[in-house]
Amino acid sequence: MTKPEALPITVRGVTKTYGSIHALDDVSLDVKSGEFLTLLGPSGSGKTTLLMVLAGFTRPDCGSLRFGDHEMIRTAPHLRGVGMVFQNYALFPHMTVAGNVGYPLRLRKMSKGEAKDRIDRALELVQLEGYGDRGIEQLSGGQKQRVALARSIVFEPRILLMDEPLSALDKKLRDRMQIELRHLHEKLGMTTVYVTHDQREALTMSDRIAVVNHGKIMQLAEPQHLYDRPENKFVADFIGDSSFLPVARDGSGVKFGDMAVQMDGAVPQSDTLLLMVRPERAQLLTGEVPADMNVFDAKVIELVYQGESYLLYATLTDGSEIAVRGAIREGTFAALPRAGDSVKLGLHRVDTVVIADGGS
Repeated sequence: MTKPEALPITVRGVTKTYGSIHALDDVSLDVKSGEFLTLLGPSGSGKTTLLMVLAGFTRPDCGSLRFGDHEMIRTAPHLRGVGMVFQNYALFPHMTVAGNVGYPLRLRKMSKGEAKDRIDRALELVQLEGYGDRGIEQLSGGQKQRVALARSIVFEPRILLMDEPLSALDKKLRDRMQIELRHLHEKLGMTTVYVTHDQREALTMSDRIAVVNHGKIMQLAEPQHLYDRPENKFVADFIGDSSFLPVARDGSGVKFGDMAVQMDGAVPQSDTLLLMVRPERAQLLTGEVPADMNVFDAKVIELVYQGESYLLYATLTDGSEIAVRGAIREGTFAALPRAGDSVKLGLHRVDTVVIADGGS
């Protein structure tokens, strides 16, 4: 299969309302040529509505949508030249695997010889060689997902849209398919927009992630930056686990109670500030405390065994709760503090991030 020339996507001021509900609220977004961009958000956030606008199945109330240099808002879905993978796969049960994969080529009136070559190459690409004559009812969930993917790429689109295509799979298969989809994208190089509500899936697969809530893009960034430096509480809370401690501005820095907080990043311009604490970045301190560590006195509420790790819940002197995750090695769990014990918890200055309490 040839590598199609990828197209950039430009969204400007797109709004879609349903009565008083803003499914999309003045959304602007740039997707780079050949990029794998994920729209991530909770149910009802607007991420699928935005994907349907890209596909042409939803007409926005206003705004502009361009694929490359061409305005697409008024272009019918079948004329947009995009590949689409639906959440429920939308396969034809009365057709064989080859019939399903080749359906877009029939619509384009491609010759049987060329169509067969393309179908064979698409099935090979998704590791389903030799499955062309099988019925859809003979396939597993993972195989159906691959057929749907092969159908979406067989006509060599320059843009691929995917609406939670892995949600029906079990966790083990879903994890494997995430890597396979990423590798397939790298082979084909087409511009890909992927919708999911699964944070780990988004972090695993994406070049960039757009976090969506209430019809707005809350933050658009590369996965590591999004996780390490969220711009507001909604993003911090939605991407991974976090505890939030109230802090007050103190000159160019912040204070937690009477303690000056050591940090490397800048303090946001916001009236209300929170210190974000990721459980895996916090530490249970024993022995000598490093000089570049923020230290909190705490009392253990609960200690939870999780196999390879533990999760310790504690309350600080101001009543705030915090969680700490640590690795368990043989024999170490028994030595950990229990409920009611007083402990010192640490957060290294490089892991200390202050965010704006807003954006929810």
